[in-house]
Amino acid sequence: MTESTALRARRPRRRVSVLGVFGELLITAGVVVLLYVAWQMWIGDAIYGAERNATGQALSQQWAQEYAPPTASPTPAPDATEPAVVVPVKMDQPDDAERFAIMRIPRFGKDYAVEMAGGITRARTLDAIGIGHYPGTDMPGDVGNVAVAAHRTTWGKPFNQIAELHVGDAIVIETKAGWYTYRFRTLEYVRPNEVDVLLPVPQQMNVEATEGYLTMTSCSPMYAMTERIVGYSLFESFTPRSDGKPASLTEGVTT
Repeated sequence: MTESTALRARRPRRRVSVLGVFGELLITAGVVVLLYVAWQMWIGDAIYGAERNATGQALSQQWAQEYAPPTASPTPAPDATEPAVVVPVKMDQPDDAERFAIMRIPRFGKDYAVEMAGGITRARTLDAIGIGHYPGTDMPGDVGNVAVAAHRTTWGKPFNQIAELHVGDAIVIETKAGWYTYRFRTLEYVRPNEVDVLLPVPQQMNVEATEGYLTMTSCSPMYAMTERIVGYSLFESFTPRSDGKPASLTEGVTT
């Protein structure tokens, strides 16, 4: 036996300590958690976002295919020069998790088409579908306040770019009956308990609405829930499906 072999033979084996094993387990767990967070925030979000838009586009195509044009109306008399007033089609309150509309925001991209459904629970609507309608608030086209909520981060983050909206941007709600166009006005930040943003006239107690509002709510700041970011828009017009897609759908569309 050589001297080096003898030295190796006499060298005591390294003892595995409980603390060492526990530390390695913690490191492994930390790596797994970081990978999961990365999945949720980036990879998973991209997948969920694409799925949300694809589902919305598919529903839009289904409505277009199911649409039956009305029979031709009589030609108006020569003196009927005033354009007809298009009255928005009234909608019933949706059931919880019932899909009833698609939100399109050209500022968010030409493929943005996120389904809207009743209720604002995470499990049934916000995580599973996209945009939730606050029960009891008004419906698209109504005089009053259409209030909705969606994630700003995770689960496809439908309202991720809400802070990037410009005054006058079109926010279009598509239904089987047609398109309801709203125009963005302003953003504000409120505490989570300030539910007066859901009033018929947002933040105006005991004031009767005389026009239509759209209130979009989400968490603020990013990845936290200490505040709410709120976007307000005003109703502009209703375009029945018989008239074809409104120009507002392609105004300022980003790639």
